[in-house]
Amino acid sequence: QVQLVESGGGLVQAGGSLRLSCAASGIIFSINDMRWYRQAPGKQRELVAAITSGGSTNYADSVKGRFTISRDNAKNTVYLQMNSLKPEDTAVYYCNKPLLVWSGGYERDYWGQGTQVTVSS
Repeated sequence: QVQLVESGGGLVQAGGSLRLSCAASGIIFSINDMRWYRQAPGKQRELVAAITSGGSTNYADSVKGRFTISRDNAKNTVYLQMNSLKPEDTAVYYCNKPLLVWSGGYERDYWGQGTQVTVSS
């Protein structure tokens, strides 16, 4: 049974920092790309950051230079370090394991339950 469990959200003042964690179980973590998404009230879910199984990273323009995604394969955990937070970063943040396809098979995508991040001005 696959589980993605996020933690680390909370209330922080603008300019502050938070580190989100996503602990994965039930998958071979090291071969999977991992992603963080967020969804603000009334808005569509958007991709915030991604990290490949090899450690390459990508970021939304809105968070470049402020957020850092990383992974610890020994702990089956992906992190999102968020610095210089702004009120517009307020959202529910979701951990995602995207669809994994290989010759002869695939593994579906999975989502965590989400963790609330609120940035006050």
